[in-house]
Amino acid sequence: MSTEIFDVITTGRVGIDLYPLQSGVPLDEVSSFARFLGGSATNVAVAAARYGRRSAVITRTGSDPFGRYVHEALRELSVDDRWVTDVESLPTPITFCELFPPDRFPIYFYRWPKAPDMEIYPEELDLDAIAAARVFWVTVTGLSAEPSRSAVLAALEARQGNGFTVLDLDYRPTFWSSSDEASRWANEALRHVNVAIGNIEECEMAVGTRDAPSAAAALVEHGVELAVVKQGPKGVLAVRGTEVVQADPLEIEVVNGLGAGDAFGGALCHGLLADWELGRAIAFANAAGAIVASRLACAQAMPDEGEVMALMKVARHA
Repeated sequence: MSTEIFDVITTGRVGIDLYPLQSGVPLDEVSSFARFLGGSATNVAVAAARYGRRSAVITRTGSDPFGRYVHEALRELSVDDRWVTDVESLPTPITFCELFPPDRFPIYFYRWPKAPDMEIYPEELDLDAIAAARVFWVTVTGLSAEPSRSAVLAALEARQGNGFTVLDLDYRPTFWSSSDEASRWANEALRHVNVAIGNIEECEMAVGTRDAPSAAAALVEHGVELAVVKQGPKGVLAVRGTEVVQADPLEIEVVNGLGAGDAFGGALCHGLLADWELGRAIAFANAAGAIVASRLACAQAMPDEGEVMALMKVARHA
């Protein structure tokens, strides 16, 4: 088992994003695509690494050329891939999207017959490394099927209140039999984390309300110390104890909104690790998300700290 301490360890989805090079065109009319690294938990690990954070992802790929590409891309993007293993019988997932800026980006997941990243087993986990990580990030998607569900819960148990333990509500209805089932396991995971992040739809799944202040309050009632509710065009609401922070959206030309939430997550990890005051951390994460929304890719589009600070400076003087 590892004796090294990581700043950020994430666990969850990985795959290949094949995104269209034509915007405003339905998928059946797209003539060319670009290939990128993708998957929510993977994107967050990459985003954290862009700020110099030592990060790793726990996930699985197929034993195929796309699986090899995942390893190559992770190494190029400075994410440790020691816990990325392959599954002989399953293909590496592929994700397509359509681009209808500013706010419609239909997404199509090809994760059949089952995604390798759902084949993470509890006995394979390096629980010492997970317990020692300064940030451990899990997603609700990881709870949608076994053995991944048991692995996520075992990892959360191993944390025992150490550092920042984050639940990304990351609700994708297509992965679940029902929203009630997703809510059941999201609530189980909330018992073990001290940070929860989700958009309005994800918060509704988890705590039954689309009202941002009510959702944040409900997450806090579950025992979360920091609740972050992303409200799209209304910005971001964050609540920690008596602190309430609202970050307004930044004006950018949207290209693809799908990676913005992961960029936000990785940037928030950086701010928490830097012990910034909450307003600064949320503003920084908000700006990082805006930058990635202005780009086509997800993982490869993650900004560095200089880029984020530059946008924040422009926004202050706008």
